[in-house]
Amino acid sequence: MSVEIDPHAGFCFGVRKAVQFAEQILSAEGTLYCLGDLVHNEEELHRLTSLGLKTIDHRQFEELRNCKVLIRAHGEPPETYETARRNNIELIDATCPVVLKLQEKIRKSYGEIREEEGQLVIFGKKDHAEVQGLDGQTGYQAIVIEKPEDLNKIDYSRPVQLYAQTTMNGDEYKAVVNEISVRMEKAGGGTEAFRCTQSICQQVSGRISKLREFCRRFDVVLFVSSPKSSNGRILYEECRRVREESYFIEGPDDIQNSWFRPDSRVGITGATSTPAWLMEKVARQVKERMKG
Repeated sequence: MSVEIDPHAGFCFGVRKAVQFAEQILSAEGTLYCLGDLVHNEEELHRLTSLGLKTIDHRQFEELRNCKVLIRAHGEPPETYETARRNNIELIDATCPVVLKLQEKIRKSYGEIREEEGQLVIFGKKDHAEVQGLDGQTGYQAIVIEKPEDLNKIDYSRPVQLYAQTTMNGDEYKAVVNEISVRMEKAGGGTEAFRCTQSICQQVSGRISKLREFCRRFDVVLFVSSPKSSNGRILYEECRRVREESYFIEGPDDIQNSWFRPDSRVGITGATSTPAWLMEKVARQVKERMKG
């Protein structure tokens, strides 16, 4: 049996930057508040909590005064910054540059589309932190499309500007674009009144082709991620399309011996929120079981 870790798996740039910010401040000061889960991975959160990271929600944030708070890679809506100014909170802003740029685009586009009496539409998960931050740029007036039936919220006789959450599946986004185009034609709005922007992170979308290549080389693939990770679920489904013997695990304790044969080639990969140390821990566990 052979075991190999995917060299392209693990933290994306935005998550890596946020974790580094947290580690630097915790090393110097011993404590730091973070607004929401810094990463969608319980093992990594447990490690950071042991260093002094305190995860808070927005209600707790409102009650803080005169302290430092980390904004994670997902970003935040404008009212978070207003609260910080009012309560003398120093924000350590680790918003991913890709998300930050998208926020700016949406804020500008919303002003323009309103003048046309049109609608700004976001393809994403309604309750996801990133989408909350994006929707906040419009004063929560955007139409969020998560399921096919949500497309019925759009008035196809009026102009539409479409964006996507940065971690959504590219093929699903294309399907949404095509469906909106068809409906606008039928409603008489015309495709010239429909504008869509490619806002899916290229690091995420480019990861899929590399992931497919990686999975083809192995008999068994272990995908390490938290169930909370939107990106993790998308990437895992890609693994399953290529290699049926792909298994979603949160850590070493989820590994089952029945998945392997003595000559199995095992590949280990993960989401953009999966720490490298956790994939290495999984690899060591698989090797230990090989010896047993």
